[in-house]
Amino acid sequence: MSTLAWIILAAAAGGVISVVVAALFLLAPERARTAALPYFVSFATGTLLGAALLALLPSAIQMAGGERFGRIGFAMVIGILLFFLLEKWILWRHSHDHEGGDPAHDHPSRNRAAANLILIGDGIHNALDGVAIAAAFMSGTEIGIVTSIAVIAHEIPHEVGDFAILLHGGLSRGRALAFNMLSGLTSVLGALLAYFALQNALHALPYAIALASASLLYVAMANLIPGLQRQLSFAAGLRQVLLMAAGATLIFYLAD
Repeated sequence: MSTLAWIILAAAAGGVISVVVAALFLLAPERARTAALPYFVSFATGTLLGAALLALLPSAIQMAGGERFGRIGFAMVIGILLFFLLEKWILWRHSHDHEGGDPAHDHPSRNRAAANLILIGDGIHNALDGVAIAAAFMSGTEIGIVTSIAVIAHEIPHEVGDFAILLHGGLSRGRALAFNMLSGLTSVLGALLAYFALQNALHALPYAIALASASLLYVAMANLIPGLQRQLSFAAGLRQVLLMAAGATLIFYLAD
């Protein structure tokens, strides 16, 4: 199968599988969902860290040449700053839409605004996931596969949260599923744009891979780990470490 075919298949699968699994997850009783979600998040964190540091980063360094290690590191710093600014913009828009309201009471218009914002932000996020998948597959099929696994793993708990916001915003389950599916498929658009852009600029591929690594690393460190840190018991911490290690180990053996 060609590289482009792999990219389209993986990007589409990443968008669709995560949405479908999240929708099925919401059918479970709320108590079971609440208990299971931290396990998903812990494992997803490990896969993201593994894909970023054990698969994508070594590939970027190897392609760029050892003497350009500093440039790869600088590209990762730029990537982290870009994702920080993107998240800051989304949070700012969210707070702006709620400005002037009473935080103690929900309002249908504010809930719908939050739902619309989630769809926009999720579409951008999924398109960037597609860029990461395309860059990874262009460096090798194995690297592309492990990156796709990491993307799907972290998208499942992310989509569960998105579904909850969309339903709270007044959408029916069917409409929430349809809109989330469309948002998920923006990953294909991002992947195609990245593929054809990098085809004409192969010298930039190592730095695109470094940016992809930065995106996965940022999601793990800034979005997922802080939530896990709120569980303070020793047992919860031990489960989290073991599941993160399992996720990273899976990626290590797949990428080796």
